[in-house]
Amino acid sequence: MNQIKDLITKYDKPVPRYTSYPAMPHWQTGQFSVADWKEQVVSGFHTAGEEGISLYIHLPYCESLCTYCGCNTRITVNHEVELPYIECLLKEWQLYIDLLGRKPLIREIHLGGGTPTFFAPENLQYLVKSLLDQAEEHPDHCFSFEGHPRNTTYAHLKALSEVGFTRVSYGVQDFDLNVQRAINRIQTYEQVEQVTRWSRQLGYDSVNFDLIYGLPFQTLASVRDTMEKVARLMPDRIAFYSYAHVPWFKPGQRAYSETDLPKGDKKRQLNEAGREELLSLGYADIGMDHFALPTDSLFLSMKLGKLHRNFMGYTEQNSQFLIGLGASAISDSSLGYAQNAKVVEQYIEQVNAGAFPVFIGHSMSRQQQETRELVQDIICNRWITFKQVDNLPEERFTVFQEMLEEGLLTREWNDYRVSTLGTQFLRNICAIFDPIFEAEGKKKVFSQSV
Repeated sequence: MNQIKDLITKYDKPVPRYTSYPAMPHWQTGQFSVADWKEQVVSGFHTAGEEGISLYIHLPYCESLCTYCGCNTRITVNHEVELPYIECLLKEWQLYIDLLGRKPLIREIHLGGGTPTFFAPENLQYLVKSLLDQAEEHPDHCFSFEGHPRNTTYAHLKALSEVGFTRVSYGVQDFDLNVQRAINRIQTYEQVEQVTRWSRQLGYDSVNFDLIYGLPFQTLASVRDTMEKVARLMPDRIAFYSYAHVPWFKPGQRAYSETDLPKGDKKRQLNEAGREELLSLGYADIGMDHFALPTDSLFLSMKLGKLHRNFMGYTEQNSQFLIGLGASAISDSSLGYAQNAKVVEQYIEQVNAGAFPVFIGHSMSRQQQETRELVQDIICNRWITFKQVDNLPEERFTVFQEMLEEGLLTREWNDYRVSTLGTQFLRNICAIFDPIFEAEGKKKVFSQSV
């Protein structure tokens, strides 16, 4: 136990989350142009071929603000915004269809937010059907969405299951009422139990819970109580995230004081207690805060070395080409990235004018593409070749050697492997092989690694 405590103390530093490489704060946005992005889209699409492509749809609307949230949201109780926003999404999709010149093969769709279940079931079904009218479905496709336990209805789940959705993720965060009040996200155990039961009745083959540690007023007792309630429902997957306190970026987090947050050793204990409970329940540590039951396809993909990671998190759908539709959505052409306008009105205005609504992006160099492949191997497959280690500068090689001695890594016949212990420190291991972070990391703001 002391070893874990010492390692967390040592490695709990601000490092990128590596949902992209380079990390977004390191994008060279000044060199980005919409014309270059269009060329990358066409090239990346043709490279994707029979793999198919992924679609991320950002639905930003929420009826109330969850104060812990770091997502791009728009707070309103006016549901008349639904159809105009959906029509704008479809117009943006048409821009990509026209650029690509033929129907794409869809392997993955994810509805994120915001709160996708802010939208009426019939409107969500209309959106998905309209998207698919312009595409072909991959035989091995996977469609998923994020649901709020308080407003996800049986009708939502049924409507989306009818258009091919088989996975759902519920933002649970914590079951303790004091914590829920502080973060303005009150939902009962009974509500979570009900939507979980409905999902399974309708044939959803994977249910995920998002949980967070480090929230205001959390205690060891409250985390253990949350895990006890999770154990009654046994979702197929769990994301157990560290809360990132960035009130200068998300003013809603000023609803509580930093003195209300468990920090340092207290936060470490919450992390350890939650992890221990999940492992004791039989969940496997996938890495990067993700856990899955051995019966879930995410675990099976990890065992087969077929995991992939993109802006939507871990996925077993090995699609290297991702189109993001909606305000603030991010696209990945495999050659570079582009993000849409964040303000809903600006996004709608640009799309209605017939323009791609991207406003920042990054084109990867060949070296960055190679580093990205290495980061993916570490995060998804947990392995590093001798050659990659031999190419490390002396200072970073010394850090690598320390990790090897500490048991975060093991040496095998012709490569290095991330150990079970090391899965807690994947972000730190990736950072060793990230020359941009080494050169510029201290100039940017990242969340703590633990």
